[in-house]
Amino acid sequence: MSTIKVYDLAGESIGEKEFSDKLLVTDRGEQAVHDVITAYRAAKRAGTASTRTRANVSGGGRKPYKQKGSGNARQGSRRSPILRGGGVVFGPHPRDFSKKVNKKVVALAFRRVLSDKVVEGTIAVAEGLADVEPKTRNLVPLLKKVADGKATLFVTGQTSEKLSRAARNLPDAEVTTASQVNTYQMLRYPVVLTDAEGLDVLAARAGEEE
Repeated sequence: MSTIKVYDLAGESIGEKEFSDKLLVTDRGEQAVHDVITAYRAAKRAGTASTRTRANVSGGGRKPYKQKGSGNARQGSRRSPILRGGGVVFGPHPRDFSKKVNKKVVALAFRRVLSDKVVEGTIAVAEGLADVEPKTRNLVPLLKKVADGKATLFVTGQTSEKLSRAARNLPDAEVTTASQVNTYQMLRYPVVLTDAEGLDVLAARAGEEE
């Protein structure tokens, strides 16, 4: 049975919570994490870059000048890619960058990242996190003592407007719920702070992959 440290909002240790080793996956899932992160980042790409080919450029209906005698290279249209204002060759066009990832792969990736956090001790429980007074100064002691100033992901069991307001001025912090947090967020932040309810939801999500 693994343990997760429990702190109060002042950053003082007040106990531990157990986390079942049956939910931990440390011997597989690396490729799943890679595939899920790649798909997540690809889906964030707009894919809206667009250029005009010679077929889309206006003008150029007639030959710009006679074939011979001008001293210039022969040209048949002003829309030629080698002329200024002409079409673009092999330029980008709107496309969908999204990649398909199976649900079981997504679940395995999440479980692997969560397992690594538990084993490394970079996930902790903060009592009263969701009910913190909505002022940034109330999170500073917790971040200094527990997170050691590192970027932190706050995960709560229920949506907390108070926590969101308290953390919105922190440059390296993000607030989400345990049911919505994804693999990319868990991997991006070195430290994860959750409340008791949030930890239960995370454990339940880890058990879904079994």
